[in-house]
Amino acid sequence: MNRLKAKYFKEIVPALKQELKLTHDLAVPRLTKIVLNIGIKDGAGDKGVVKKVAETLSLIAGQKAVTTRARRAEAAFKIRLNDPIGAMATLRGERMYDFLDKLISIVLPRVRDFQGVARTSFDGRGNYSLGFAEQVVFHEVDYDTIDSVRGLQVTLVTSAASDQSAQRLLELLGLPFQHG
Repeated sequence: MNRLKAKYFKEIVPALKQELKLTHDLAVPRLTKIVLNIGIKDGAGDKGVVKKVAETLSLIAGQKAVTTRARRAEAAFKIRLNDPIGAMATLRGERMYDFLDKLISIVLPRVRDFQGVARTSFDGRGNYSLGFAEQVVFHEVDYDTIDSVRGLQVTLVTSAASDQSAQRLLELLGLPFQHG
């Protein structure tokens, strides 16, 4: 069992159960999935760029990434229907906890001038989004092999009903929020 998963069941569930005044263990908010997403703005028509982005995301996620395609044509962005516009990977179970552990203990300390993650990035439904300006902060990505630096979006999806309970869950899991 992963270190964070064991911590969740042994320490976090009883603490949140008491804090939120819940009667059952299954009512305690939990992390359900982590979604990783890289968008492609340049070279959307080039198959090589799409393949490289999907391979990079597969290295970061530890599982095969799926190519996302445009649902409709958008002339302003020069996108046609079904054009590849990015890659995504959804992590659940052990891989999710492994990725979160890696994110908290290895990746976030590598970010330049890191002061903690913003407390304002919740969506109102208990989910937290975190963006990286470059995918190079992940140690799986070799700087010499990438064609260009791209951003990466990480969304932590929780079963929490409110942003406050989701924030408390993520704090207890070890996500370093900004002070103040």
